[in-house]
Amino acid sequence: MRKALHYNPDNVEQFIKKALHFSQRYDYCSYFSANNIANIPYQGFKNLLAFNATQIIPFKSSDPFLDLQQFQEIHKDWLIGHFGYDLKNNIEKLSSSNTDRLNFPDIFFYQPETVILWDDKNISIETYNSDPQSIIKNIEAIAPHSTSLLEPINEIYAGTSREEYIGKVKKLKQHIVEGDIYEINYCIDFHTNTKDFSPLHAYELLTTTSPTPFSVFHKFNNYYLICASPERFMKKEGQKLVSQPIKGTAKRGSNKTEDDFIKKSLRKDVKELAENMMIVDLVRNDLAKSSQYGTIKPEELFGIYSFHQLHQMISTITSTLSPEVTAIEAIKNAFPMGSMTGAPKIKVMELIEKYENNKRGLYSGAMGYFSPTGDFDFNVVIRSILYNASNSTLSFQVGSAITYDAIPEKEYEECLLKAKAILELLGNPTIKVK
Repeated sequence: MRKALHYNPDNVEQFIKKALHFSQRYDYCSYFSANNIANIPYQGFKNLLAFNATQIIPFKSSDPFLDLQQFQEIHKDWLIGHFGYDLKNNIEKLSSSNTDRLNFPDIFFYQPETVILWDDKNISIETYNSDPQSIIKNIEAIAPHSTSLLEPINEIYAGTSREEYIGKVKKLKQHIVEGDIYEINYCIDFHTNTKDFSPLHAYELLTTTSPTPFSVFHKFNNYYLICASPERFMKKEGQKLVSQPIKGTAKRGSNKTEDDFIKKSLRKDVKELAENMMIVDLVRNDLAKSSQYGTIKPEELFGIYSFHQLHQMISTITSTLSPEVTAIEAIKNAFPMGSMTGAPKIKVMELIEKYENNKRGLYSGAMGYFSPTGDFDFNVVIRSILYNASNSTLSFQVGSAITYDAIPEKEYEECLLKAKAILELLGNPTIKVK
């Protein structure tokens, strides 16, 4: 049994910031925050900090989803971790042989020793082996940390040149003309090697400049995820499943009049609406594998939501989980998410492997948590920096949806728009092709 304690500090925000820095003494820690963004249907992530590990879940079979399910059924506790994109190879007859600079595991989950949950006024600490009062004392003793600028990175390498990108988009459009696919999410990577990088500092700065409802800082051994995702993959609350794919992106305006005009233009953009509708249909099909008949419902189509850096078109689809299907089977049945693949999904994933230069790994996978009751919430890992401290490799990827109406040059501009916040965080390094 976990020992639980409720605590009311004078300043919740300051206490949590200290707690996040305190958690860095452990090899495993994960911080989830919605950044006080409340306008998203079904809210964002819980405010949750987990650290230390009582157990690392072993994945030894050819079906890691089944391994996770069996562990969860026995322990019924908080579980924290990620599903990497290349788990597709365990679900379908697919493979991955592209360059992998980061070597993140395809799946990783741990059972945390301590979990801290909070709202604006209250904090709850749940722990196994430690004394909650002692944890509070150690956290309060942490000195405040500044959020000064990162050491700038001078150069970063694009794995795909603009010319190569445009050429490949033209080829992908030809696949659409020939009827192979309807839509594909095509991604490119940026990478560099640096030892002068502070992952936690980077996360604090990124979520200051680009606060999002599904942000995560995740450390396990020498691997780091610094994530400012605006997108939910799937949430389970009771027997209800919620998926909220994003398709449709526009920059923010320089003033309210321009901003309102851009939002209205996005809502009327025929290409963006078509992209979003195709992914909604794909999500409905994925949820149908796990849901009670007649319960799948698009609660909102083409909602326009504004974040600090971008406007996004988000649709919300819900359903009721079938009693014959477990929570983890529901995740497996919808993975990888349609917004980061395309339609039809299997053919699209084959083409992703053919045309992309870099293995996706954790990018376009999902990061999240299971609660002791079996509920869960997972984001889509986008707008994220991945860092392997063992080989000093830093990487991030961006992508856009390619349809028949796609203009290659504009799609490349959209990729750079999505990369803007991260490039600024890194000091606007010179981009070279490698």
